[in-house]
Amino acid sequence: MAALLAFWQVHAPVLSVLLPSLTAVAMLLLGDHDGPSAQGGGHADAARLARRRALSLASATLGLLLALALVARADSGELMVYEVGDWPAPFGIVLVVDRLAALMVLLTQAVALPVLGYACGGWDTRGRHFHAIFHFQLMGLNGAFLTGDLFNLFVFFEVLLIASYVLLLHGQGRERLRMGVHYVVLNLAASALFLIGVAMLYSVTGTLNMADMAGKVGQLQGAELRLAQAAALILLVVFGLKAALVPLYFWLPGAYAAASAPVAALFAVMTKVGVYAIVRVHWVIFGLDAGAATLTAQPWLLPAALLTSVLGVLGALAAHSLARLVAYLTVASVGTIVAGVALFTPATLSAALYYTLHSTVVIAGLFLFVELAAAQRGSVGDRLQPAPAVREPVLLGVMMLFGAASAAGLPPLPGFLGKVMLLQSSAGLPAQPWVWTVVLAVGFLTLIGLARAGVVMFWHVEPAQPAPSAGSSARLLAAPWAFMVLTVALAVGAAPVKAYTDAAARQLTDKAGYATAVLARQGGPAVPTTRPYDGRVPAAAAQEEGR
Repeated sequence: MAALLAFWQVHAPVLSVLLPSLTAVAMLLLGDHDGPSAQGGGHADAARLARRRALSLASATLGLLLALALVARADSGELMVYEVGDWPAPFGIVLVVDRLAALMVLLTQAVALPVLGYACGGWDTRGRHFHAIFHFQLMGLNGAFLTGDLFNLFVFFEVLLIASYVLLLHGQGRERLRMGVHYVVLNLAASALFLIGVAMLYSVTGTLNMADMAGKVGQLQGAELRLAQAAALILLVVFGLKAALVPLYFWLPGAYAAASAPVAALFAVMTKVGVYAIVRVHWVIFGLDAGAATLTAQPWLLPAALLTSVLGVLGALAAHSLARLVAYLTVASVGTIVAGVALFTPATLSAALYYTLHSTVVIAGLFLFVELAAAQRGSVGDRLQPAPAVREPVLLGVMMLFGAASAAGLPPLPGFLGKVMLLQSSAGLPAQPWVWTVVLAVGFLTLIGLARAGVVMFWHVEPAQPAPSAGSSARLLAAPWAFMVLTVALAVGAAPVKAYTDAAARQLTDKAGYATAVLARQGGPAVPTTRPYDGRVPAAAAQEEGR
């Protein structure tokens, strides 16, 4: 036990990347010879499928336990740095676990386990190597959250994107193929821009380590400064595409609506990778005390976030299917989260992090609900038009009511708490009127859109025989119920969760502490401690101070 504990103490950061990677390799070695007809095959095929499912679920469960341990350790204030190959930063690649990274890994694993359980209800047999690709996706997600190196962030982006290309097409179908082509082309273009932005930053700073880069960006002047600012805006475009910010959100509704239910539910985490990258680059590197490059993205980020929320909820109101409605709500929630990030205060960032937890869990649960409801509406599926009554109106009605109330921000659910936190934290800032107007209006319109969908599905029914029940499987029902339990837990445990997100936001502003921990073997360069941000545009603030 002592040896195991010592191993954990040393290698904790890398285990969340290695575990899904090794699981995926093991899945490939086990083979996938039974293919889409596994459930109807012989005893050997059924046994092989059962072994794959058991291994996959065991790995996801262990990953969740590891993530919980990371959060507990990070909550002590310890900043864990893992030097890959024992090469010190900034020359070697490092994985860094702070409160934010640990929280995002936990969110990923908490979504992945119920989704994987749902997929084991039959979706994993509709294509080849589902479990292997699923764990490669987890590897990319966890690696993106844990890396302390900007180029390695690109590498893990590519890992999770390649896995997502396959998952999006899982189950096949013409619509999935059509949306998959759009998705792949756009992300390949974004990857090229990502490389260009990273190369530009490396050319002026001579480093790819984010802690080292944060210290050097503040010293740039002249042409080098302008090149770094251009690179920052290029990366904002890249991360804005990943996060589905205006005007780069148009790919998401069609892609998420076309994906299978478990894949769309897992993809609820995907947009958060883009948001996380914005936080890492534009808070840590181009945040406060970055010299003349301070808050380079601030004039663009907040308007884009608020407009994203508005267009997202309008898209939800205009949606003709429940899957597209939920997909547009994903866009709207991203706008709300990024609005908190774009205000550049620890209080608003903390509120945005809490709302990130809520929105990811609720959206994932709603995507699973869409398929359960569609399966009981006959040939109409999830289209918002009259259909035969569902066989389980109470069960599905409770699920939809719960998800709608939380997504719209009704008390006492965490959607309400997250929006109240954001409104309170933005009070007194110059952007307060815009933020309050958009957040409240989007919440009201979300409620209208979901109420319209509920009326069509449960009240406007045709006088016909109900469709066969397809939502009574305990395995399928367990996943949406798990997300409902997580939602309730976020509300009940709002105080400790908020205390954690407060500490995470404060830790992000401590650039000197971050640099010292990451670059300890190099002596830790001097990085100024961040001052509180008053919400003014940096240039205007500097002019007033000069007077």
